[in-house]
Amino acid sequence: MLTAEQNDELTQVEAGTPMGEVLRRYWYPVAFTRELAEFPVKRVELLGEFFALWRTPSGRYGIIPEPCPHRKASMAYGLVEEDGLRCPYHGWKYAADGSCLDVPSEPEESDFRHRIKLKAYPLVERGGIYWTYMGPPEFQPPLPEYEFAMVPPEHRFVSKRLQENNWLQALEGGIDSSHVSWLHRDSLKSDPLFKGAAGNQYNLKDLKPVFEVVDTDTGLLVGVRRNADDDTYYWRITPWLMPCFTMVPPRGDHLVHGHFWVPIDDENCWAWSFDYHAARPLTEAEVKAMEDGKGIHVRYVPGTFRPLQKKDNDYLMDRAAQKAGKTFSGVEGIGMQDASLQESMGPIQDRTKEHLTSTDMGIVKMRRALLKAVKALAEEGVPPPGTHPSAHHVRSAAVILPRDKPFKEAAADALKVQPGKPHASV
Repeated sequence: MLTAEQNDELTQVEAGTPMGEVLRRYWYPVAFTRELAEFPVKRVELLGEFFALWRTPSGRYGIIPEPCPHRKASMAYGLVEEDGLRCPYHGWKYAADGSCLDVPSEPEESDFRHRIKLKAYPLVERGGIYWTYMGPPEFQPPLPEYEFAMVPPEHRFVSKRLQENNWLQALEGGIDSSHVSWLHRDSLKSDPLFKGAAGNQYNLKDLKPVFEVVDTDTGLLVGVRRNADDDTYYWRITPWLMPCFTMVPPRGDHLVHGHFWVPIDDENCWAWSFDYHAARPLTEAEVKAMEDGKGIHVRYVPGTFRPLQKKDNDYLMDRAAQKAGKTFSGVEGIGMQDASLQESMGPIQDRTKEHLTSTDMGIVKMRRALLKAVKALAEEGVPPPGTHPSAHHVRSAAVILPRDKPFKEAAADALKVQPGKPHASV
């Protein structure tokens, strides 16, 4: 378990906090490019800061702090012009780099606008997503190269949902493979994006998985083994990349999926969820299933990214189906099965009162890695690991291996990105 001080250290994300400073050294997805197609400016929150995100008709885009320096009116209500964003209150206009282009009330000869400068952040487009970096400019990494964002558009599907709890407990759920045999057992049999894979039988038969967690230079490889035949193990290997990226091992020829658990503030996060196939386009049936909230995706309250199943309606839990044994949790859908229980822990889980077991080894080592990065940056100025895009060239894998072979060596090729080749999957 953690101390109260350590729990605060890992869960507080605002600028100036130890974890907040570590988190600001990485690129994050901030919005879909399609979100600005109809309305060219919107309000976004990330790491406890509010921004106006905007795009001009010609395709220029920017992200600047939401409050106008003049009287703190919201720039998210502003007017997008070809060269910048104009405040709706008094017409002050700003460029994507934060410079002030116009203060209409000032005389032409005035240099007042040159004294106004917003702290803008870089914004790039990749994989149908706008990404931003909020750290010191001198430490800005090269652009992200996660495989799902690099494959052709027809090979991927990405969604996001609001999750009403701290980012860390969502991340912890993302690397916890032991709960699959319980919480998701019925979905493995019925969900069109999971069912039919040969490896599912091992999740359902062996309820005592053994965890072997390997430290890497950029995070962890969480290996979970279950008994297969007499001389083999079924391994599901989940990479965790600093600070909040996880990739779930695939099942059969189904799509590979994973998450970014992106902090909004201390008590909320965005669960960005992606599916992709490196070797083929998605089928119409797969896309329809994901749009309908199957797999790790969810259904939405219309016009929002808030799940239709939420705390306010007890996640539409079907107690009758649960009692009849049709579903273990009573909550429909893998994504909301996870979210419902992570939110049930409260906005910020009290980790001083938990009782961990051997199946929580991945969570324990992940916390240690984060605390180590926090201490190194705060006390010695050492940059956190895994900021270079070479860290992104990793895959998850589901494989059958001889019992005498360490998974890291035996599955080494399967854990590397191989463009155009499918994931190793059982």
